[in-house]
Amino acid sequence: LMRRKDREITDYQTMLEVLAACSCIRLGLADENGAYIVPVNFGMAEENGKLTLYFHGAKEGRKINMMKKQPRICFEADRKHEIVTGEKACDYSFLYQSVIGYGEAKFIEGIDEKEMAMNCIMRHYSGKDSWEFNKEILEKTNVMKIIVSEWSCKEH
Repeated sequence: LMRRKDREITDYQTMLEVLAACSCIRLGLADENGAYIVPVNFGMAEENGKLTLYFHGAKEGRKINMMKKQPRICFEADRKHEIVTGEKACDYSFLYQSVIGYGEAKFIEGIDEKEMAMNCIMRHYSGKDSWEFNKEILEKTNVMKIIVSEWSCKEH
């Protein structure tokens, strides 16, 4: 639950625009050793009010092991950072937009879905809709998605 409701962005289209303007998302993962936060490049797709985030990486490593053990993860993104100064310490503030959400991480196996996901990632950074991918490299690449179950957006 968001404490500062006066800063919450509730317009769905604006929430999507804020997330789309972010350059990376940070994944919050947990296991028996505690929490782990890792930034990743991402792409996004929205269909009928359902948000899915895509990212990729190596076939093994800490992030992968943790997601296999606990697929329910948290994600965070932020942008528009600006310090507000003042005469007194309490006059200082920080402006931002941020997104925090939860979802289930899934590993994408099929080459067609991997290609679609990679196109979402490339679209996020390039604006171009369609890319060619080397199928051999794509088969060796771990492509994952977060099926978002809940998320919120905040601005100050």
